[in-house]
Amino acid sequence: MISKSAISLIASLEHKKYRDERGLFVAEGVKLVRELRARLKPYAIFATEAAIAAGGSEAVSLSEAEMKKISFLKTPSPMLGVFYIPHNASPAPLPHADKLTLALDGVQDPGNVGAIIRLCGWFGVDTLVCSPDVADCYSPKVVQASMGAIAHVAVRYAGLPDFLQAAKASGIPVYGTFLEGKNIYSKPLNARCVVVMGSEGKGISPEAAQHVSQKLYIPSFSANSGVESLNVATASAIVCSEFRRRATDNVK
Repeated sequence: MISKSAISLIASLEHKKYRDERGLFVAEGVKLVRELRARLKPYAIFATEAAIAAGGSEAVSLSEAEMKKISFLKTPSPMLGVFYIPHNASPAPLPHADKLTLALDGVQDPGNVGAIIRLCGWFGVDTLVCSPDVADCYSPKVVQASMGAIAHVAVRYAGLPDFLQAAKASGIPVYGTFLEGKNIYSKPLNARCVVVMGSEGKGISPEAAQHVSQKLYIPSFSANSGVESLNVATASAIVCSEFRRRATDNVK
């Protein structure tokens, strides 16, 4: 059985204000909760009897009706975890060695932010720097879309112009994606760099753009497709893949 205070606490964590105040966030799904539990400190884990029997030990047993009361999903998962938010260091560190750092400017769609965090986990990008107006990485929708990568990628919120200026001052190339940029497939790329991705609607802000040293463009190979732009998560996947491919080729 779950108390009214616990239900109220979980419900409050849908809002950033209370996530920040309490230092907690919610994750739903057996696989996701287990993935996060292996790396992050849990505050509480709730599960149905069937989920506990299948390997969800040390969880508070709830009925399906009770799980429905605390779930943010249309179809409640049999397991929900409340976790402590990691205290990532601030300010965001500059990349070192052959590190690639991705930076997001104004990307507000939670699904895109979660997908990009997942991409960072796949491509070994261990730091994602976000402008303050980027969707909160610990919102339920972002956490779900990250598929557990939120436990592996350090997401830092920072004033992007200052961060990019510091990178340039340290001799670190700052790339950005622009319609007027150079073809990413023919442009020389540096393995140690920062790559800025802007929102689909506005692109990279003028304040951040002034610190971009090299503008890149992902070319379209269809003149009659009618597609004017790429989803920012898709574009991020292409960019990360190309940077990693070049780095691998240079090692050979």
